Amino acid sequence: MTSRTSLPSWQKLDAHAEEMKQQHMVDLFANDSERFSKFSIKAPQFLFDYSKNLMSDETRALLLDLAKDCDVEGWRSKMFSGERINKTEDRAVLHTALRNRSNKPTLVDGENVNEDVQKALNHVKAFSDKVRYGEWLGYSGECITDVVSIGVGGSNLGPQMVTDALNEYANNDIQVHYVSNVDGTQIANVLRPLNPETTLFVVSSKTFTTSETMTNATTAMEWLVAAAFDKNAIAKHFVAVSSNKEKATAFGIAEENIFDMWDWVGGRFSLWSTIGLPIAIYLGFENFVALLEGANEMDKHFCETPLENNAPVIMGLLSLWNTTFLGSQSQVILPYDQSLHMLPAYLQQAEMESNGKSTSWDGEAIEYTTVPALWGEIGINGQHAFYQYLHQGNTIVPADFIGSVQSLIPVNNHHEILMSNFFAQTQALMQGVTEEQVREELTAKGMSPSDIDKVAPHKVHKGNRPSNTILMQKLTPKALGSLIALYEHKIFVQGILLQICSFDQWGVELGKGLANKIQAELTSDTVSDNLDSSTYGLLNYFKSAR
Repeated sequence: MTSRTSLPSWQKLDAHAEEMKQQHMVDLFANDSERFSKFSIKAPQFLFDYSKNLMSDETRALLLDLAKDCDVEGWRSKMFSGERINKTEDRAVLHTALRNRSNKPTLVDGENVNEDVQKALNHVKAFSDKVRYGEWLGYSGECITDVVSIGVGGSNLGPQMVTDALNEYANNDIQVHYVSNVDGTQIANVLRPLNPETTLFVVSSKTFTTSETMTNATTAMEWLVAAAFDKNAIAKHFVAVSSNKEKATAFGIAEENIFDMWDWVGGRFSLWSTIGLPIAIYLGFENFVALLEGANEMDKHFCETPLENNAPVIMGLLSLWNTTFLGSQSQVILPYDQSLHMLPAYLQQAEMESNGKSTSWDGEAIEYTTVPALWGEIGINGQHAFYQYLHQGNTIVPADFIGSVQSLIPVNNHHEILMSNFFAQTQALMQGVTEEQVREELTAKGMSPSDIDKVAPHKVHKGNRPSNTILMQKLTPKALGSLIALYEHKIFVQGILLQICSFDQWGVELGKGLANKIQAELTSDTVSDNLDSSTYGLLNYFKSAR
């Protein structure tokens, strides 16, 4: 397979990048009064402004040429039609089928999976309604007041991010808690204040063998049985989201309380599936459906909108432009909404586990930079933590700013103050402050020339730092669904452009395998001498100090 670097469009972008590095965004704005309207998109549920990127009309045209040369549209059709585009695992990639709100068939190996998806959704609705309306009773006849979701990775990050983000849409009759860390501190702290008689556990594991998840599930089961004095209580307090019914029933979970999963849904894209059961219980099934509908709106935008006005396509192209061609090593996610505090962590997994790879589709080593390292924080908190680095550091970090026109909880003029910072920071990153401007300002304040000479260099901001702005009307279930799907499709576009398989995670599997071997070492009397000297020494120290 031909390397991406051999494409004429790639080579033109390579040369063009050197030209653009000599440009400043201030001049690009000054020379084009229509820049905002040309470089912004009204997508479902939000406005996407990408005008504050180091790009020109020519840049966008060349990037779109690359998208066509890489056949982004063809690969998009393959994904939505159920082709096995996850080549290393020989699987289809159809998380979009989970939120398909039309009657159009979704085929996997010639079979329409819509019926199975609808059956699973009906199961989620029936069960979540039972729990929410007090019809599901624990071993002592009490209603459920707390749900503990046990999972790791996408099985945890997706539902937790959504329920935290949409907390204002819950009625709070039932509280939801999450356990993902095998560090016993987390599950101990979650269980300590709970009542076993009114606690329901949702164990999410496709194979029902994931070490971290099953360790926590076993601890939870022992906690319950110790209180109930009856193993039969497990069936009234545990449900599973798994494709391994045999292991789930052996654990004590009733077969009718096992929610189906499919191999064509990857973990980090699975919150739309039965993995979203905690979302439906906490927010109500109607809000879970609204989340699906918002994602489906973005799916339609992605499939039907021309590339030049297609928000996920432009986002994927910009990531490639900023990282592979302009040399940025990381990207920061900056929500200006407290409800979205978990979004950076969620997107870290979604993008870095998908595209943090160095091997192409044909098994060859990739010679260019792939995805940036993702990180982030609530914007206002970041302003008093790492924005100094964003504004004046030696490395340039592209930023995604995410905010809303309306606050979920209006309090006096808090939202106006929040959003004034939101808009000002993107402007400051783009414009910067020249030494001449600094000197004029300090002179106007009456500072002496000698003092100005000392301080002026420290107050210079070079600007020219790229950012995207995503502005929702309000954080609703629909808006959040559309936002998540935007990033999912951006990741897909990245993978096609980079010639990477976005839907496997062999780097995760390697660590799991080694951990299983080392766990055996920790429970044995001695440490085998076939380990490297560092691991051997560390294990000996750990065992002797225990």
